[in-house]
Amino acid sequence: MKRICVFCGSRPGVRPAYRAAAEAVGALFAERGIELVYGGGNVGLMGIVADACLAAGGRVVGVIPRALLEWEVGHEGLTRLEVVDSMHTRKARMAELADAFIALPGGLGTFEELFEILTWAQLGFHSKPVGLLNVEAYYQPLVQMMERGVAEGFMKAENRGLLLVEDNVNALLRTMGAYHPPAVGKRIRDEKQL
Repeated sequence: MKRICVFCGSRPGVRPAYRAAAEAVGALFAERGIELVYGGGNVGLMGIVADACLAAGGRVVGVIPRALLEWEVGHEGLTRLEVVDSMHTRKARMAELADAFIALPGGLGTFEELFEILTWAQLGFHSKPVGLLNVEAYYQPLVQMMERGVAEGFMKAENRGLLLVEDNVNALLRTMGAYHPPAVGKRIRDEKQL
């Protein structure tokens, strides 16, 4: 994993642990020579993870839509900042650049990015690892909802397995490094035909 895309909040959250986790991720990427790919903002956890990576000597590529350049305050100190035409282009470009994905705490945008990249994995559009850094159990309700999706017959267990969950970034990188994607076969079949 030479480049990892991080999805995270454009706000810092209320707990100091969120900031600490973003700083740890950025510093660890720099230490391991992993290039950070992210949404290009200079605010919230986005800015914190980028600044931590840069401060530790790492490389950071930001991808931001022109419409959000001022709103998310595009980061001017990055290794490279790509300005694109839309959110769709932003997500596609980040996915193209990255070898893997990690979600830190965040809001609707982070949820949407995470679930889109998981859906792409489920459909076989990519076979890259997708990790969730479950800081202070922030994502525990989401993990439980996915497990309920399996229990209620809306998801296959192997699709739940596409999301690798850890509460420590070192453990998450180890888990992601050992990831083997499931084979993608026929996704939907009429249960009456079984």
